[in-house]
Amino acid sequence: MNVVLAFAWIGAALIAGKLLRNAVPVLKRLFIPSSILGGLLLLAVGPEVLGGFGLELFSGSVRDIWSGIPGFMINIVFAALFLGKTLPSLRDIWKKAGPQVAFSHTVAWGQYVVGLGVTSLILIPLFSVEPMFGTLIEIGFIGGHGTAAGLGETFAELGWAEGQDLALGVATLGVVLGIVTGIVLINWGVRGKHTEILGSTREAARDIRAAQEIHESMENDLVNRGQADEAQPQITEVESMEPLSFHLAYIGAAIGIGALILGALTWLEARFLLPLGWPVLIGHVPLFPIAMIGGIIVERLHHRFFTGVLDRVLIMRIQGTALDLLIVSALASLTLSALADAWLPLVILVSAGIAWTVIAFVFIAPRMMRTHWFERAIGDFGQSLGVTATGLLLMRIADPENKTPAFEAFGYKQLLFEPLVGGGIFTAVSAPLVFTFGLPVMLMVTAVILLFWLVIGLRLGRQPHT
Repeated sequence: MNVVLAFAWIGAALIAGKLLRNAVPVLKRLFIPSSILGGLLLLAVGPEVLGGFGLELFSGSVRDIWSGIPGFMINIVFAALFLGKTLPSLRDIWKKAGPQVAFSHTVAWGQYVVGLGVTSLILIPLFSVEPMFGTLIEIGFIGGHGTAAGLGETFAELGWAEGQDLALGVATLGVVLGIVTGIVLINWGVRGKHTEILGSTREAARDIRAAQEIHESMENDLVNRGQADEAQPQITEVESMEPLSFHLAYIGAAIGIGALILGALTWLEARFLLPLGWPVLIGHVPLFPIAMIGGIIVERLHHRFFTGVLDRVLIMRIQGTALDLLIVSALASLTLSALADAWLPLVILVSAGIAWTVIAFVFIAPRMMRTHWFERAIGDFGQSLGVTATGLLLMRIADPENKTPAFEAFGYKQLLFEPLVGGGIFTAVSAPLVFTFGLPVMLMVTAVILLFWLVIGLRLGRQPHT
């Protein structure tokens, strides 16, 4: 019965979040997703808020069920990332989106450097926070709610269970601040004549209003240009099986392959490395980034044994549903005491992360992308503070008729970005790496990687037509 009640509460929360978003104009103007509002509503009527006044609308066992949902749903989200996409060659990706790849990696690795640096120099001496605190900027901002919630078990294994709550807090701030700061930058770009499409703040305001009307279906408009062969028929009907079931089966297979790979790697580490004194590392890696690799393998196998391509729109619907359920349940089971205890270091960390991302956009992006730098970089900026949908939204405002290569480059860039950071493999292992090797070592490692991408990007920026 508790499972039924947990599901019913989630459904009611999603509907209530949608109604609240429509009823409060400021929420719509800020493009706050209904899933976030629904999760916050459940948090408000739960034991963390309303329960403090002696009112209980649902039992603790229902909340326990919610806390287990994110760790499962994040596997679906990542397993579906590359299903239904015909992956281009690395040469094609680099040719079309090399500067964009370099800039997005520069921002992401810079968030690690800034986070770990601020933690080392300020937060540990003043507030005695965990060294892993410095990883929260990239995990919460670019990784988003899904990654933050999916790392809950990893944080618990490392003895820092409150890390999940803090990462979710950073992710929630990122969604709001990404939109607000992005719109401020768009108006700055118009006034400073940095935009090539928008000519006035009136046009910017018009495009913001237009984006409000279509935000609900935003992610479907990231057309996989160059990533799918439109000449091939999509599999929309499967004999003796519902199309939804068929595509869910592929996602399940991707997760299964990911689990086998992770299990094999964990066994190899335990069998050959741990006896030599190697610290446990792979054993702390969650499943979801490996499920992404499983999705790539399944996609390859599909092309070998079936004709036609998977229905990418249906895959994205499944992915979006899983993400909505993940966000609602993660926020509903949030522990507010963890946020209350660390609110000041969290504010300092988030402020440093925003400052770095804005500085990178204003000063580094135009030196890496010589043509249409604003329209292209604003998408990466939005993703670097919020999630992919935030970046798409800001690109749509800056380039509403898709006249620049921004959307195409953004789509290609994801193929060399998401597998590593933004919820990818390094994002998943960043906290275990800091725990295992220490903050100073990981600060130096991330600084070297940041310098690498910075040099690559600046060299590309000096080349013509990039």
